Amino acid sequence: MIRFIQVEDLLAVRNQVLREGRLQPHECIFPTDKIDGAFHLGYYVDDELACLASFHPQSYGEFTGKGYQLRGMATTENHRGKGLGNQLLNFAIVYLRGQQANYLWCNARKKAMNFYFNVGFEVISPEFDVPRIGPHHVMYLRVR
Repeated sequence: MIRFIQVEDLLAVRNQVLREGRLQPHECIFPTDKIDGAFHLGYYVDDELACLASFHPQSYGEFTGKGYQLRGMATTENHRGKGLGNQLLNFAIVYLRGQQANYLWCNARKKAMNFYFNVGFEVISPEFDVPRIGPHHVMYLRVR
């Protein structure tokens, strides 16, 4: 089941999946997690948080209209490859249409690019490196 969640609910999984457990959960809070318009989604399997993503209003480059950035998308290891991330992201896209968003963008890890391609994102930047995390590309999806 997909539901809107509080940032405090996702910190342990964000740390485990995205930071390989190297940080304390409170160190996994993004500066944009609680800004106006930000929201967080969680996909629960039984009562376990299996997949999550955070979204906040943020324009990108010269794109016009209302933009949102996707950050911190993560699926726990035992739930990968089951389509949970795809379902969660499609839920978010429908919600963002209702929020009058024009586009969604993210800094996608190179190893996750095929996932984003399959949802309809396209690459809009050269590769760049995020220290201690690895190579990324900015990816873009027109929402409406």
